[in-house]
Amino acid sequence: QVQLVESGGGLVQPGRSLRLSCASSGSISGRYTMGWYRQAPGKQRDMVATISSGGSTNYADSVKGRFTISRDNAMNTVYLQMSSLKTEDTDVYYCNANRVTVLGSKYDYWGQGTQVTVSP
Repeated sequence: QVQLVESGGGLVQPGRSLRLSCASSGSISGRYTMGWYRQAPGKQRDMVATISSGGSTNYADSVKGRFTISRDNAMNTVYLQMSSLKTEDTDVYYCNANRVTVLGSKYDYWGQGTQVTVSP
């Protein structure tokens, strides 16, 4: 069982930076693909960035060049460094951990979310 706790959200002005953290209660080292997703009220949850167990990253087009995802397996923590923030980045940000075992068992965990508000 993996429990995820996000932190680092808040209110920030456009153009500024913010770093989100996601701490896992279980070991994520070398096992899980980790990701950040965001969701506005009444809308679907969209992928922001993912990082595989091997360190490969993937970003939504809207955040490429501005956001950086990283992981510290020893600390069981994933980060999302957000720079040059825009008002349209305002959302609730969720951390995700998922993996599929060699036998085909799927594991998918979500954090409770952290609010990011970008406003003048």
